[in-house]
Amino acid sequence: MDRIPQELALDILSRLPIPSLVQSKSVCQDWRTLTHDQLLVNKHFKQMVENDPSFILQIMGYSIQNQLYFGDLSSDPNDGNVTMIAKKLTIPPLLNFHLVSSCNGLLLLRATHPSFELCIYNPFTRDYIELPKLSHHDGVRGFGFDPTTKKYKVVEISYKRTTPFTFSHRVVRFGMRRSHQTETSSSLIESEVHILTVGSPTWRNLGCFPFRFMCQKSQVLANRKLHWRTTTNLIMSFDLATEQFKEVPRPDVITSNSDRRFHELVILRGCLSAVSFDGNNQELEIWVMKEYAVKDSWFKQFNIGAYVPKIFQSNYQCHSSSNSRFYLPKNCIQVLCLLRNGGILLQYGNKAIVFYDSHCRTFQDIQVTFEGISSCFTAVAHVASLNSTDTFVDA
Repeated sequence: MDRIPQELALDILSRLPIPSLVQSKSVCQDWRTLTHDQLLVNKHFKQMVENDPSFILQIMGYSIQNQLYFGDLSSDPNDGNVTMIAKKLTIPPLLNFHLVSSCNGLLLLRATHPSFELCIYNPFTRDYIELPKLSHHDGVRGFGFDPTTKKYKVVEISYKRTTPFTFSHRVVRFGMRRSHQTETSSSLIESEVHILTVGSPTWRNLGCFPFRFMCQKSQVLANRKLHWRTTTNLIMSFDLATEQFKEVPRPDVITSNSDRRFHELVILRGCLSAVSFDGNNQELEIWVMKEYAVKDSWFKQFNIGAYVPKIFQSNYQCHSSSNSRFYLPKNCIQVLCLLRNGGILLQYGNKAIVFYDSHCRTFQDIQVTFEGISSCFTAVAHVASLNSTDTFVDA
């Protein structure tokens, strides 16, 4: 190791997959020191962005619970074949947990029994910290990194019923115009917002917000802002630096008065994207915002037709694509990511991962092996980069 210039060593280590990079800490003290170098973290992040993403997958089933896997994804630009190798990860000492979201390879976990606490876990260094408790457990959560303070933040939005007067009074704190109060009724749902800067002993109450958010399976973090879709078909962002909500312009084809609604929000190659369902031709449409917050930059990039993965076909008497839409409703399909070769990775009903070739409009079932486990799974988080132990603890 002494004979290798540090710049060259950093370049070599930055090209390793995350599990191999973590294992390299055991080679010698110099390598262990390098894995904590912020320069390596930045170089590794750049390499990850240029390649296909990796995943954290959580096994969900009655016989096997609380198991996390690292899914290393690769695609061949020549023939379009996609493979995924899933390696078991060590889990934190929690009896039962649910993977809420991720940021820069760190996982936000929610213990489901017995105390419902939140913790942040680095599955590769095995470090974790418990977060202060809140008195409520329902609602949506977000997890992101504030580049201005170099701190991670967790947002929790809970719901309660209130009166129209209280609703209008408290919403002023967020600067929302009265024209946005589209959910007014005699019995209103008010969203109460709490935020925690990781490392702080207490949550801060930011007041109330005049919208109810839809739950998302995975993190939607773009342009240093968290994003949710509302029950009124809007896209709302939360700036982690200013801690303010703001409406993000949506595609013209999707309005609050039309039958066309958002299925989910996703990030495709760094761009905020919206998935909608076209009931006329039974296709999923993916709209991409090429320039953030610019309404005219929305364009429809993909139309994805109906498909039934092989794992489901034995349960149905009819397997033709013309009838497959009756067996797999749109809410069973999740868009995971856009690959280097232009294909789309999809998840069907927590049981199958499928590669969609957007050029040929064909589907390929991805074989994923979990060390002999044939349970259903949920692909819950993209792994964007490695976080050093020091960065994690100091956060």
